[in-house]
Amino acid sequence: MVHPVELVLALLGAAVAIAVLARALGVPYPVLLTLGGLLLGLQPWTPPVNLDPHVVFVLFLPPLLYGGAFRTEWPEFRLQLRAITLLAVGLVLFTTTLVAAAAHYWVGIPWAAAFVLGAIVSPPDAVAAMAVTQRLRVPKVITTLLEGESLVNDASALVALRLAIGALGAGAFSVWDAGAQFLVVSAGGIGIGIAGGHLIIRLHRWLNARDLTDNPLTITITLLTPFAVYLPAEHLEVSGVLAVVAAGLWVGSRCEQVFSCDFYAEARAVWEWVEFMLNSLIFILIGLSIRPVLESVSDQYSVEQILTATALVSAVTVAARLLWMYPGAYVPRWLDRRVLGSGDPYPSWRAVTVVGWTGMRGVVSLAAALALPRTAPDGSPFPCRELIQFLTFGVICVTLVGQGLTLPLLIRWLGVTAPPGEVAEADGNAHDNPRCAE
Repeated sequence: MVHPVELVLALLGAAVAIAVLARALGVPYPVLLTLGGLLLGLQPWTPPVNLDPHVVFVLFLPPLLYGGAFRTEWPEFRLQLRAITLLAVGLVLFTTTLVAAAAHYWVGIPWAAAFVLGAIVSPPDAVAAMAVTQRLRVPKVITTLLEGESLVNDASALVALRLAIGALGAGAFSVWDAGAQFLVVSAGGIGIGIAGGHLIIRLHRWLNARDLTDNPLTITITLLTPFAVYLPAEHLEVSGVLAVVAAGLWVGSRCEQVFSCDFYAEARAVWEWVEFMLNSLIFILIGLSIRPVLESVSDQYSVEQILTATALVSAVTVAARLLWMYPGAYVPRWLDRRVLGSGDPYPSWRAVTVVGWTGMRGVVSLAAALALPRTAPDGSPFPCRELIQFLTFGVICVTLVGQGLTLPLLIRWLGVTAPPGEVAEADGNAHDNPRCAE
């Protein structure tokens, strides 16, 4: 019997080895980590890994979201707010609906459970996209859109999932009730995040004024900040994801007021290490977690049924994003010109296509699938639970490997490069302390 501590250390060693290999081969490390975890998980000598979804939501998600939000430049985020909202909310709901329809009519999953599947696979994970674009000179607006979308879409997808599970038990669905609940959950999460970010800034100022802090202590406070806003929000049944994002944006936009250059450089190195280790672990765990699900679903469905359903759901998931991208990019600007007489310039169809192809699924979809209860809210068995979990793993693998490996080729083929003089920080590290830029 392998001790959990030994297993974690072994996974960390495997993740580091695979990440080094990925860098040597020029392959995005999330892709190779997922494939490596999948190959390891299918080996008979590998101990089964039953990943606790609570660990993913509480331990992995808050720091990853907070780090991304902290680095996001608020002025650029605000300029792209409409486009980010269309992607993070409109596209999530559009994908949920299309996937649900496909799962119901083509796979035979009941409507309520089909919407559960749609909500689970609707949010893309931008980590893999960032791992690809960081080596390429892409326009900065693309990285801003991808980062902004990834910060918000998790919340809208998880709220949609909560509503779908609720409808599964109630046997009915009200658009008005769902809309009201979405607004309450979102507004509550944002409010807690802003309040928490404000208190964190005041805490740092108080410690600085009394000379009660040093770099290790302050870095520890920054590491605890995402959990300090996520957990209260979740206990109050509002969006912990939006609370973390709001706190990260609030503190990140005011970091120059409380953080010195020396501290910022040291904290940035610590945070980069933490994010790399969390991302490495979660992507290799995605692959390792497939065996228990595969064993449970293989008793109920044939191999042909499983592969056909996975191919259909994955194709609809990818197609939904591409179908949304072009109207979402051009129609609002066309309406601005018709109604206001002016508007933002139309983006290049090449750039729109690149953003449309960065729809890799990841950690949130994994955790949401694993968190599905065995019984519905009405006490009946959760319909097609194992099939939904396997289809989610299938979509993650298909999008991560297929789109992750072809995205660099697509970017080069379309010639989507940053204009002269623009530094495209695709790795998300563009947000530096302004006082350190001198």
